[in-house]
Amino acid sequence: MGKRVLMVDADPQCNLTAYVMDSGVLDDLLDHSDDANGETIWSGVKPVVDATGGVNEIECFEVGTNLFLLPGDIRLSDFEEELSDFWRQCFQRKRRGFVGTAALSTLANFVCKAEKIDYVFYDSGPNIGPLNRVIILDCDYFIIPAAYDLFSVRALKTLGRTLFSWISDWETISELAPEGIYMLPGTPKFLGYIPQNFTVYRGGVASQQARYLGLLDKSIQTEIVGVLKELGVTKPGMNYQLGEIKDFGTLVTASQREGRPIYSVKAGSNDQRAKARADFQAIAKKIIQQTG
Repeated sequence: MGKRVLMVDADPQCNLTAYVMDSGVLDDLLDHSDDANGETIWSGVKPVVDATGGVNEIECFEVGTNLFLLPGDIRLSDFEEELSDFWRQCFQRKRRGFVGTAALSTLANFVCKAEKIDYVFYDSGPNIGPLNRVIILDCDYFIIPAAYDLFSVRALKTLGRTLFSWISDWETISELAPEGIYMLPGTPKFLGYIPQNFTVYRGGVASQQARYLGLLDKSIQTEIVGVLKELGVTKPGMNYQLGEIKDFGTLVTASQREGRPIYSVKAGSNDQRAKARADFQAIAKKIIQQTG
């Protein structure tokens, strides 16, 4: 849609990178990520983890028109282990803690400036660990992918309380920060949620998942919007559903195999691909509109 987009693969499993890169290229990147001229996300933050210097500026990869990737790395799990110590050091007003906590943000900023990026999307693992904490606190907005099931509904309570704690703690840390040091923004606004991977039957959500339609939205309003409202990052009463992504079946499998968008694969029918494109485009338009 004319925007320059950077994807940051911040999940140590590297699924996003494996999705859009040839396996041989990825293997080579991972084999040499410890080198001085490494090209993964770990290569960028390694000097901070090793206490040998600041963030190493690395170049991203152009994987499509206006689409760029900061490659993931399984060694990012080593960085996550250090993040807990960095966080504690922030409360102790130690400069290394602030530098380490903001390392991933600093790396992304280098790339954004070099490539004139409009939007950054962090791909993160499904957990509430220290890595996702610094990712969330670096973002202007966050989106919650969800499913019409009991697990998503229950998880929202934990997520809401965790986000409240992270943002509140960062307010405290910000007051302790040394003069002139780069800080994470620390106030991510809730942009919305996207129900996904549901089955459609006779034009609607299949019965086994349909009973969670109202429950999911209610939980979003109470456990996310309600819990975070006093921090000023949510607005009660808004419709926060950004769209929905149904189970596209064989299109997803083909997309993973071919490394291209599900609406551009060779599998499925023209109608299926058109529907997929329309669903994703509607979400993209809403994101642009609400972040404009």
